[in-house]
Amino acid sequence: MSLKAAAQLLVRSPSDVVIVSALRTPICRAYKGRLRDAYPEELLASVLAATRAALPDLPPAAVEDVAVGVVLSELGGSKAARMALNHAGYPNSTTLHTVNRACASSLQAVSAVAAQIRAGTISAGIAAGMESMTRNYGSRAVPQDVWPALRDSEDKNVRDCVMPMGLTSENVARRYGVSRADQDAFAVESHRRAAAARAAGAFDEEIAPVRTRFQEVDKQGNKVGGEQAVTVAHDDGIREGATLEALAKLKPAFAADGASTAGNSSQVSDGAAATLLMRRSAAAELGLSGAVMGRYVAGVTVGCAPDEMGVGPALAVPKLLRHTGLEAGDVHRWEVNEAFASQALHCVRALGLEGAWQDGRVNPDGGAIALGHPLGATGARMVATLMHGLRRAGKGDVGVATLCIGTGMGHAALFVAE
Repeated sequence: MSLKAAAQLLVRSPSDVVIVSALRTPICRAYKGRLRDAYPEELLASVLAATRAALPDLPPAAVEDVAVGVVLSELGGSKAARMALNHAGYPNSTTLHTVNRACASSLQAVSAVAAQIRAGTISAGIAAGMESMTRNYGSRAVPQDVWPALRDSEDKNVRDCVMPMGLTSENVARRYGVSRADQDAFAVESHRRAAAARAAGAFDEEIAPVRTRFQEVDKQGNKVGGEQAVTVAHDDGIREGATLEALAKLKPAFAADGASTAGNSSQVSDGAAATLLMRRSAAAELGLSGAVMGRYVAGVTVGCAPDEMGVGPALAVPKLLRHTGLEAGDVHRWEVNEAFASQALHCVRALGLEGAWQDGRVNPDGGAIALGHPLGATGARMVATLMHGLRRAGKGDVGVATLCIGTGMGHAALFVAE
């Protein structure tokens, strides 16, 4: 680490963008999970209300803007998100916009709010994300009648923008030598770590329970019994006791001769998350200095070939490190989204993080294979897991959150704990 980079991380300034709260709902399996009967705006309203409740000294009007990552919701989720904001008790003066950068939407929302704070146009804002893949996933599948001029384009990259994500996973596995056995082993470890973290209470402070309704379904997906009120407080996609033997029996999910399966790919999920950011001086004026969890330092986005979009983090992280003057060894905790075991494992290898993966500095509490991947919410979910994990570890620790992005991109952001 250079002296300039060290100073940037150690010296506090009134103009710092600080994280005051980072919460998420439980992440639950789509269609079968405990949140499947909830609407995305319900999930968002729940975590926005929890953000207020956790900071009783925060005047709701102090939150000037809210950016919400949304991928699948109708009309971009703007109406639903605004409804959720108002329902959670924020005033009409608090503005809102939605962000869609596919899987990195809510991490992009963090960068967007931080940029406004740095520019001086706002003093405090919330970066959030919401997704009910139960309610919206099927309706947003890639249509077969894509505009012919694009579908039949001679430019391969144009055509590849509508390639199913599972096939991009297979491309990464073939091109970069990620075996089926390695993918399954990575997935088993993700579940093991997530199960251990849940059992140890590592997620308790980051999860805001959701009060909603739930009705059982049979094996055919038909609702049975009566609807009941429930409080959902835990992730329900984690498979305790997942084994290599069990995963090896699963058939390829995307190509007959492929290696990506339902067991070594991220889960289709429902959930929401919210991160409250402020200028440090504003946090002090509001009496919230003691609630500061850490600082947002920087975020970058890069582009890559659409047909191997999963390599995005392997390209975004080096750009982020160059921008901040850091080296990979300066990072104490990594959250690398597990869209697929193939791409996550390739990125770990390409970034030289095999040792960090083995010793638990990469995804120490598991990742999306075990926890789930509610698209628009995942980036903010990762920030919640990262910030609470850094806070448990100690002051000054550096963390990076990074995701691949459909159509060929990667995003990475750096945070420092306080």
